[in-house]
Amino acid sequence: MVKHISSGSTFEEQIGYSRAVVDDHYVFVAGTTGMNYEKMVMPATIEEQVEQCLKNIEDALVEAGSSLDKVVRVHYYLPNGGDFEKCWPYLRKAFSVAKPAATMLQVPLMTPDMKIEIEVTARR
Repeated sequence: MVKHISSGSTFEEQIGYSRAVVDDHYVFVAGTTGMNYEKMVMPATIEEQVEQCLKNIEDALVEAGSSLDKVVRVHYYLPNGGDFEKCWPYLRKAFSVAKPAATMLQVPLMTPDMKIEIEVTARR
């Protein structure tokens, strides 16, 4: 059984992907930015964006029957690697139980206002 979860992002329809895909054992959450889908705005600071990223991911995980505490793998993508340390307090809080295997990559993102994108895999 495979279940697809949408966040309501217009990119999902335009590009052809799901916020998350759920199978019997895992939840695969697509790269998720700090877009606030309720207000349809991108927060200005890296701190606000990482906080919103984690909320967006948590929402998808909960809908899939999982949680941040069950994350086993995380990838962080930042255009400015120097911003990563500012994210640490938020990441430490979010993943204090899971302590997932993690990778941070410095890469350009889709638009200049995007400061971080996070992708996770979690157990169900």
